[in-house]
Amino acid sequence: MTVFHHSTISFLSDYGHEDEFVGVVKSVIRSINESVEIIDITHGIKPHDVRAGGLALARASQYILPGIVLAIVDPGVGTERRAIAIEINNGETIFIGPDNGLLAPAIAMVGEPTRAVELNNPKFHLPSLSSTFAGRDIFAPVAAHLCNGMELSDFGTTISLPSLHPGLLPVSAREGDLVLAEILWKDHFGNLQLNISEDDISDFGEHMIMHVGDQVRGIRRTKTFEGVLESEIGLIVDSTGLLALTMFGRSTAEELRLDEGQQVKIENGAIKESTSTIVTLKKKL
Repeated sequence: MTVFHHSTISFLSDYGHEDEFVGVVKSVIRSINESVEIIDITHGIKPHDVRAGGLALARASQYILPGIVLAIVDPGVGTERRAIAIEINNGETIFIGPDNGLLAPAIAMVGEPTRAVELNNPKFHLPSLSSTFAGRDIFAPVAAHLCNGMELSDFGTTISLPSLHPGLLPVSAREGDLVLAEILWKDHFGNLQLNISEDDISDFGEHMIMHVGDQVRGIRRTKTFEGVLESEIGLIVDSTGLLALTMFGRSTAEELRLDEGQQVKIENGAIKESTSTIVTLKKKL
């Protein structure tokens, strides 16, 4: 059996950077293992948004170094929800976090879960009067000790893999001539990632019609952001291989007033000029 010596912790959370939370977690880790390298995936997940955290972790998962993956988006901290560690590919990578579905999408992409443990051995927890900061008191010490070569089973009780909380992600559908999609992610630039790929619209042409609520807009396939004309909405294959709505030099989310979780319906064909109206609001002088 191969023994893996982990030297990297990849860290994702919804802690943000305004408070001390990220720095405290890193300091706890380094106090136990001063040589470990900590890679920040992101700490900009919306507070308590488990789905957004799971999607971000899944998008990054193919590029994360083997080692320890520490992911914390934990609205149920201090409750009966389990703190867990999941071993992938017999220990090549170990995911640490709450058992709330956060880890599931990424694990499904990187390999085969081989073992899971509930982190219920207090010997490896920091003493605390509070139960609200498991990132500091449980997850960080466990991650650091694993990088010191501790055996996974030392940290708690083995749990069955089928008992782990699944990650629930929206699935696209076909309704007659319409493809029913959902906005998964609004990125920093305002591009809107959908839960569909080119395969889902393989029978569609270059021009399509998009229905979102009361809006009916024309969209066009493009290979680059620059290929979108100023008046157009482009449909581009993004860096993860999914389709995204984009506008060149502008935030698609702000222009169309759309956000994550909204349904988008797409059909083949070009829109009639009279159907699409762009209204610009000007401030009174």
